[in-house]
Amino acid sequence: MTLPSTYDVALAAERRTAARLLLAHPLVASDGPHADLFPLIRRHADWLVKRFQQVLGYRLLVDSSYARLFKAGLGVGSGHRLQRSTGTPFTPHTYACLALALSVLVTAPEQTLLSHLVADIRAAAADAGIELEETGRAAGKRTLVAALRQLVEWGVLIETEGRVAAIAQETGGEALITVDRELARVVVAGPLAQARDGADLVRRAADPGFSGPRTYVRRMLVETPVVHLDELTDAERDWLRTRQRREAQAFSELLGLEMEIRAEGVALVDPEEELTDLHLPGTGTVAQAALLLVERLVERLRPQEPGHPATGGTLVIGVAVPDGLVDEVLSDLVAEYGQRSNWQRGYLENLPSLRESVLDLLVRMRLMARTGRLRAEGEGLPEGYAEEAPEGRTVTDVHGARPSGEGWGLLAAAARYATLVTVRPATPARQENGVQEELPL
Repeated sequence: MTLPSTYDVALAAERRTAARLLLAHPLVASDGPHADLFPLIRRHADWLVKRFQQVLGYRLLVDSSYARLFKAGLGVGSGHRLQRSTGTPFTPHTYACLALALSVLVTAPEQTLLSHLVADIRAAAADAGIELEETGRAAGKRTLVAALRQLVEWGVLIETEGRVAAIAQETGGEALITVDRELARVVVAGPLAQARDGADLVRRAADPGFSGPRTYVRRMLVETPVVHLDELTDAERDWLRTRQRREAQAFSELLGLEMEIRAEGVALVDPEEELTDLHLPGTGTVAQAALLLVERLVERLRPQEPGHPATGGTLVIGVAVPDGLVDEVLSDLVAEYGQRSNWQRGYLENLPSLRESVLDLLVRMRLMARTGRLRAEGEGLPEGYAEEAPEGRTVTDVHGARPSGEGWGLLAAAARYATLVTVRPATPARQENGVQEELPL
């Protein structure tokens, strides 16, 4: 076997660095925060364009001053939300302000006064029949500022003189804003022209097109912390299980990611811990409480005899969380760790708020979920999407692998954060399927 040359190794490393940057930051400007790596994207533009299209079905546009990776959606509840500088997630109203601002900026003059921009946004809202919060009030001003700050971060707006935060001043401050109309035009990635409404836009964005299961599964692997098998259709599960070893090699070469394959699903792990907007373990009250909560829930709810259909067992992807257990455990954690770990006073005095924030993090990490219909049951599929496996192919049965009804479920990936992990020796049949034998919960 011929070993790769030093040149080949360096070339692969450069391409991998550029691909990782675009995956984490889909809009990279030549004069932005990642300006030092922008030349790599330009140098390998042709290769990156082809690989992102072939592997993920993403369109990449590389211009002299920016690169834009147009990602597709994954359906309802799978988006990567925007946040204010305080960490508070954007509200629907903030997104509305952002969309209205973009609609105005694509035809705005190169420079404009902040007051003129705000007036144009109000006019656009009126034309679209959208009711905005009163921008003269403090809350409305802060919301609009959050939207405009996001545009500044992306490089769409440049604060030439003054700051967009001047909107929130009681005296009505002013600022001179420079507009990059080209960037404004490429921010929106969804098929706006074809969508009838917001729900239709989400469905169309999640449609993988003619490549079907292959592209959707790859996107799920790259864009989510973990993919549980019942989050895939029969056709998608069949495609993943028959190709997972080859896919592991492909993702390692393209993005430097390692594939972790379990009976309950698959996750791509980044050894460098860069390609994520979520961290657990993490710092702060919510992350600490979430980690402790998961550990105790796994300890209490771990099933005794999980298995896999390939060996005659029962697949367990999730278990029901009894009503009141989350509140009970969180109360114990607040009493035990709240004061001595210096948790935020607001959370210590408001358990429902802590509960909401902790569960929100665990849902986004795919460690807990509300019970309900899943993709394996046809939920959220685009019209005409092929969900059946090829004729004659047997796929893993996921029916009943997680609880039904109303309430919360603790998912298999939560076992990764357990203090004690039990591992069974892999049987020959499971070794052949490339599935490791680990108790899920």
